[in-house]
Order: sequence, then C-alpha cells, then structure tokens
Amino acid sequence: MATTNDLKNGLVLNLDGQLWTVTAFQHVKPGKGGAFVRTTLKHVLSGKVVDKTFNAGTKVETATVDKRTMTFLYKEGNDFVFMDNDTYDQITVPSETVADAAGYMLDNTDAMVATHEGVPLFVELPTSVELLIQHTDPGLQGDRSTGGTKPATLETGAEIQVPLFVTTGEKVKVDTRDGRYLGRVSS
Repeated sequence: MATTNDLKNGLVLNLDGQLWTVTAFQHVKPGKGGAFVRTTLKHVLSGKVVDKTFNAGTKVETATVDKRTMTFLYKEGNDFVFMDNDTYDQITVPSETVADAAGYMLDNTDAMVATHEGVPLFVELPTSVELLIQHTDPGLQGDRSTGGTKPATLETGAEIQVPLFVTTGEKVKVDTRDGRYLGRVSS
C-alpha cells in the first residue's frame, strides 16, 4: 500500500483488480477545498489511457511488476519461450501478450519481459531493431525520387513500408513501436 503522495511515473497500481501504470501525475492545492492528485494512467494489458483524480493522502494499492531482460529462444505453437538472462529459467509467454512485438523478434533477441506474480504482462523490445528485407519488389528506373514507398517483408514475416530504392537482402533499421522504416544499415 502507498498513498497518493508516493506516486511517481512508472509506478504500477492495482485498482479494482486491474493493473495501471502511472504515466503522469500532478499534485493540486486549490485555494478552496482539499488538495488532490490528478493522474494519467495506462492500462498495463490493453494500453488504454485514462485520467483519474485522487484526494490527497488516499491509500492506493501498488502492484509489484518484475521487469527482466530475457532472451527469446523459440516459438512453440502460438507461444513464445523466453529465458531469463540471470537465472536461466524459461517462461512461456502467450502470443496475445507478445502482441505486435512478434513481428520484430528473431531467435536470441533480447527483450524486457514484465511479470506480475509469475504471469507475463507484456513484452517490450528496444525502440529499434535491425532486420533483413526478405522480399520487396524491385524499384523501377526513375523511382529514386523522395516520398514514394512500397511494401517489404522482413525476415520475421512482418510487412513494413520502405522507400522505393530499398532492395531485397538489405538490412534496415525498424522502429518497433510503430513499424516505421528508420534507414538502411551498412554492413
């Protein structure tokens, strides 16, 4: 248990059995009435963001979320098997929990896996990864102008938009948050 005075960014709260991360907070002391704390909370599982106001000094239940760097080993059916880099324990994470990160993970990729009481909550990749273009249609002569894009399939199977000059077999840098092409990687 903590009070609203102990709130800080990144703290995970357990509100009515749901886990919420504090993304922003502001202590407000109006001229009239009691002080309160205005917060912005992000649902740990769904990513939904809500604004919530607490009276100052209100007790809130905190949740212990264990974030560890783990290595993605292999896919087993619909599940992903990760190994803890410290203890070498293996955990199985369902594909719903891995979500969009699956499109940017190769075997032996390091990722941050967050768990609460042994249950995997989410998988967080570095903000950018380097992957090979497995297939993209060749650009036509004269297609070197800026602004045009074409679809490309990465070695993980994910599809992203790349500039027309990128060819099959090139290594590119991709933003894992939104799948944006960030540039070519020189080998």
